[in-house]
Amino acid sequence: MREKLRVAAYAVCVRDGRLLLARSPAPDGTPEWVLPGGGMEHGEDPHDTVVRELEEETGYRIEVTGLLGVDSSRRIVRRGGLRGPVDHHGVRIVYEGRVTGGELRNEVGGSTDLAAWHDLAAVPELTRVRLVDVALELWRERPVNGRVPVTPEV
Repeated sequence: MREKLRVAAYAVCVRDGRLLLARSPAPDGTPEWVLPGGGMEHGEDPHDTVVRELEEETGYRIEVTGLLGVDSSRRIVRRGGLRGPVDHHGVRIVYEGRVTGGELRNEVGGSTDLAAWHDLAAVPELTRVRLVDVALELWRERPVNGRVPVTPEV
């Protein structure tokens, strides 16, 4: 089985009780909300990754105000054809960020198609990836070890 490691950096940006999210299609095409951020390029510092990715996906410039923690996710991705299944391991570095400039806009030609602010109280009702919940727990609880209790992915 082929192994794949992906390291990415994301930002929790909360302003006036609202969380900044981006929308991305799930593997089945269903739109789901994700934290702005994404994969590191080879040789790139994670801090620089989150600043770059957030601007690409939302139009905002941010100041990174803290490191909230790290989340690790591992799953088997079933693929047909000659390539077969992939053992995918994602390491997600979660920062806190503060918008310092730019204007909200949607990404064009990227992995997301919409950027929007959502009331924190409404987030549980959104179709979202697990990382949104993990990141919000890191933001609220600020655990010293930078981890939230691991729950299996479904």
